[in-house]
Amino acid sequence: MPPATPRYIQIAALVRDRIETEQLGPHTLLPSERELAEQHGVSRMTARQALSLLESEGVVYRKPPRGTFVAEPRVRFHIGSFSEEVSRLGRRPAARLLWAETQRPMPAVQHALGLPDGAEVHVFHRLRTVDDVPFALETTFLPADLTPGILDDPGDGSLWAVLRDRYGLDLARSTAVLESIVLDDASSAQLGVRAGSAGTLLTRRTEDASGRCVEYARDVYRADRASFEVSERLGAHRLSPV
Repeated sequence: MPPATPRYIQIAALVRDRIETEQLGPHTLLPSERELAEQHGVSRMTARQALSLLESEGVVYRKPPRGTFVAEPRVRFHIGSFSEEVSRLGRRPAARLLWAETQRPMPAVQHALGLPDGAEVHVFHRLRTVDDVPFALETTFLPADLTPGILDDPGDGSLWAVLRDRYGLDLARSTAVLESIVLDDASSAQLGVRAGSAGTLLTRRTEDASGRCVEYARDVYRADRASFEVSERLGAHRLSPV
């Protein structure tokens, strides 16, 4: 007989279900540890574990001594342009340029962009926000030979729009690898979260219609504010018999 689901996971599921079914809005006050413990006949430690699990998922946030509250829903991104994705959802994207420069690429960047020895890249490091809330730190590498003069751009909008409109690049495909990370002190401060908070590292390559990689990016997102939707078309040739 399989082991029973731990009580704190059951309680977290009930709270999560209540938030969804009752459509509790962001910043709604939830039951305290003591109240949850009494409602479910468990210890306060078990109730605390349930709330800690929900906090780690970004479902709730805690403001001692005021209590536990429903968190803002995550923004769900597809892999692609930050500005275009946020605008698609009816929210307001923005970017603040932290620094930009021309540099000789590190080997990993050179390899990703398929650059010859001696080639240079233009680099933008930006803080991305949604409705003025910090969401991500983007470091974007662009081949210098493809993007002359791009450092003159203020860097406060969509770089994809600049690549299309100013340089005539036909952006055709973007792929990414997502990894869970712990935010360092500097990133935490810039993103407005506690040091050591969870983050998502998105390493992205964008190709034009000819298959050339025209952008390489390493983007660090707040794990409590962003989620990513990934889909894959499955054909008979992709499925293996069980």
